Amino acid sequence: MRVLLVGGGGREHALALGLVADSGVSALIAAPGNPGIASLAELRTVTPTDPAAVAALAVETAADLVVIGPEAPLVAGVADAVRAKGIPVFGPSGAAAQLEGSKAFAKDVMTAAGVPTARAYVCTDDESTARALDEFGAPYVVKDDGLAAGKGVVVTDDRAAALAHARECGRVVVEEFLDGPEVSLFVVTDGEAALPLLPAQDFKRLGDGDTGPNTGGMGAYAPLAWAPSGLVDDVMRDVVHPTLAEMRRRGTPFAGLLYVGLAITAAGPRVIEFNARFGDPETQVVLALLETPLAGLLHAAATGTLAEHPPLRWRDGSAVTVVLASEGYPAAPRTGDVITGADAPGIIHAGTARRADDGALVSAGGRVLCGTATGPDLAAARDAAYALVDGVDLPGSQHRTDIAATAIEGRITIPGGTVQP
Repeated sequence: MRVLLVGGGGREHALALGLVADSGVSALIAAPGNPGIASLAELRTVTPTDPAAVAALAVETAADLVVIGPEAPLVAGVADAVRAKGIPVFGPSGAAAQLEGSKAFAKDVMTAAGVPTARAYVCTDDESTARALDEFGAPYVVKDDGLAAGKGVVVTDDRAAALAHARECGRVVVEEFLDGPEVSLFVVTDGEAALPLLPAQDFKRLGDGDTGPNTGGMGAYAPLAWAPSGLVDDVMRDVVHPTLAEMRRRGTPFAGLLYVGLAITAAGPRVIEFNARFGDPETQVVLALLETPLAGLLHAAATGTLAEHPPLRWRDGSAVTVVLASEGYPAAPRTGDVITGADAPGIIHAGTARRADDGALVSAGGRVLCGTATGPDLAAARDAAYALVDGVDLPGSQHRTDIAATAIEGRITIPGGTVQP
């Protein structure tokens, strides 16, 4: 199978590692890729959000499967253009990708499907925003309605800051705050059948102890020993299948990766958000534990044959990833710094580039690298991930030192009680 992978971040590097490990893959082409992916795939230049260009590249490279990593190409309709060429593609249509492209659309779908989620209002001016904030009270949750690369959400006790964020975004969804630990659940689906992957937990805040601004994610771990028993079955029954049924009813079936962001509240799991693609950095830990060949799984979803796919197999143990971010991230990331020590197995590239004059590896984004490791238990995996990060030199870099610490120490609190791992 010849596979074309679209994208060039940490998620795509993790996907590339999974795809080349599948014996059914004869060639991997990545567009545009990154320096880490370059050791695994043939890199091609393309604008990922240009549907015609990606479709033409899929034809030119004789791809048997196209895997679209980021959200922006999906919302732009790249999967539609590839499908129009008769090539299987893993990723939803532009219409279905509105589950991520518009928070308001996703809320409408959840309401119609009876999905448990936070109460919310769509607001477009100061007056309506202020009313919603006052009704729900602090902490205030304000979400940019459109794509914001995982950084369009403000959760704050500062009403003025919440209003300012809404004003900056223009159209927002204001929600009631959901209290409880967060869980990311990836679900592979062909629009009818659906297979859940291992739940993971990521860390959105920049600083230790969940302090500082929201980011695209500073680390993650899986599996979740503390998660309530039956969590995945409950979410599949109450969230995933009703949502897929509602999308089919609307004539826009969702096929690809449905990312369900959850808060585990005292009343049970509640949906925080949907995404239309693998999450980053959770992909790094989930795929590190997946034993089932990845390309075959994604091809089954892309061709409507997922119901015939055998049950998923998982490796024993745990996985942890720790993100290394550039100085100034997330507000004003500094780029162009030379990186050393980034060639160790387990180092995944997210925002790197090769300098034109001498080929040196340099930072080219906010989240630059992550160290991903597995181990027989969570503590061992965490130690190994931090050892990888400690071996990288990136001037001015920043990373959290507490990824997975609360789980290891038994300090995950679900409203109503503390669950020991």
